[in-house]
Amino acid sequence: MSKILVVTYSFTGTSTRLAELMCRSRVWKSAQVTERSPRKHLVTLRCAIDSLFRLKPPICYNGPDPAEFDLVVLVAPIWLRRVASPMRSFAASFRAVLPRVAVVSVMGGSGGQNAAAEIGSILDKAPLMSTTFTMREVEDGSYASRLLALATAVDAATDGSAVLRPYELSPETAG
Repeated sequence: MSKILVVTYSFTGTSTRLAELMCRSRVWKSAQVTERSPRKHLVTLRCAIDSLFRLKPPICYNGPDPAEFDLVVLVAPIWLRRVASPMRSFAASFRAVLPRVAVVSVMGGSGGQNAAAEIGSILDKAPLMSTTFTMREVEDGSYASRLLALATAVDAATDGSAVLRPYELSPETAG
């Protein structure tokens, strides 16, 4: 059985909801990234500056050593079309020990596809898989089935018994 860790940074609690569902459904371990200096004043401005300049604020990591896992799922919000700066800090700080990663992001409007590319750039390796949810999907609950499908795909990718499709069912044969 593969060992999978879900590392979350959540400013409003939305990303935490996603992480909790994955961990409960798969009995995966979880960990939290928090900021050393909580955002109390000029919150929106600080988030915007961090994103625009790709800053990496000091963080605290509360969880097991990511190097002990086969795959780490990173869950974080999108701020101005970029991954939230505390998760950027985590990826940069732990890049030498992170095994394969998957990326789950939550966005208000757009930019979610940028999270995987940004994490890949920081780690110098592309995430194994990624997906993005809108705040609306999380609020109305419609995210759950797609998130659980991602969890199933992560399990399949890490257990070594992934089923290969016959060539005739492959996307290359569609035409």
